[in-house]
Amino acid sequence: MNAQSTYPVRETPDERAWLKILARYRTPNAGRSVFELAVTAIPFAFFWTLTWLAVHYGFWWGLILVVPAAGFLLRLFMIQHDCGHGSFFARRRFDDWTGRVLGVLTLTPYDYWRRAHATHHASAGNLDERGVGDITTLTVAEYHARSRWGRIGYRLYRHPLVMFGIGPAWLFLFQQRLPTGMMRDGMLPWMSTMATNVAVVVIAGLLIWAIGPLSFFVVHLPIVLLAGSVGVWLFYVQHQFEETHWSKEPEWQFPKAALHGASHYDLPLPLRWLTGNIGIHHVHHLSSKVPYYRLPEVLRNHPELGEIGRITLWQSLRCVKLVLWDEKSRRLISFRQAAGIASVARQEL
Repeated sequence: MNAQSTYPVRETPDERAWLKILARYRTPNAGRSVFELAVTAIPFAFFWTLTWLAVHYGFWWGLILVVPAAGFLLRLFMIQHDCGHGSFFARRRFDDWTGRVLGVLTLTPYDYWRRAHATHHASAGNLDERGVGDITTLTVAEYHARSRWGRIGYRLYRHPLVMFGIGPAWLFLFQQRLPTGMMRDGMLPWMSTMATNVAVVVIAGLLIWAIGPLSFFVVHLPIVLLAGSVGVWLFYVQHQFEETHWSKEPEWQFPKAALHGASHYDLPLPLRWLTGNIGIHHVHHLSSKVPYYRLPEVLRNHPELGEIGRITLWQSLRCVKLVLWDEKSRRLISFRQAAGIASVARQEL
């Protein structure tokens, strides 16, 4: 999948050496952070308002504006994501309250999500630590060990219409209304989730009172669902690609899993900007304290990182069929390939 590098060959640091190198990029610029927030929040409000005005005055073709509005809502989530890592302002109070406010817009309880996402970062690529903050991925052996209905359920879960359509709607509209998976982890996940729910209800109620329920749902619901679907797609592609890295302990080591278990989703420049450079995901996983606006600087200064786990927009479309981890070949494979492996195994018996 990786393209051939056009850069001069030079000695590449190992995974642990990269940790020290990337530490140089961990300092954010407060002015730049404020600028990034402004050039994202203001256009989101602008496109949201334009969409409502189009609907209000009967120009239904104006609903096309939900696309840029959803793009900027997605970018707000990327800022919330950096706040969760403490890398946007690098001052915990500023990061946390910015993230909490944005969580109302993105329907994502900040403190609850931050804890789940931290677990994801600490265990990504670890076959012994799956299930929190990630997409459920079975090994070939686990899939074949399931009952017939268990295999059907996994196939449905992995179907693109469910994964990128029904799934995001369920996640953002319903599942995140309770601290799922953290019901017994203290008060913070509950407080975060309930406070976000109350704020969402209050703001939605005010908007419905001001513009009417039909206008609110016709405008806001498509924006949220479109942004959510694209967000889930990005998260999927960043870890569900053929050359990803999974292993069990004690082989699993954080630096290697971070650098090789996440992709470099090499998007066109406009999409790279709109997604907050989240495609440079392998670098982000290796050093999550690097602000997203400094990730391109990392690749410019260290171009060899750009070739690790690189997939293009066109190549990413083929990742949808990769659904099972084959521990023998150490790569993700499709259901058809898994069936072929099972058939060969039966013949050998």
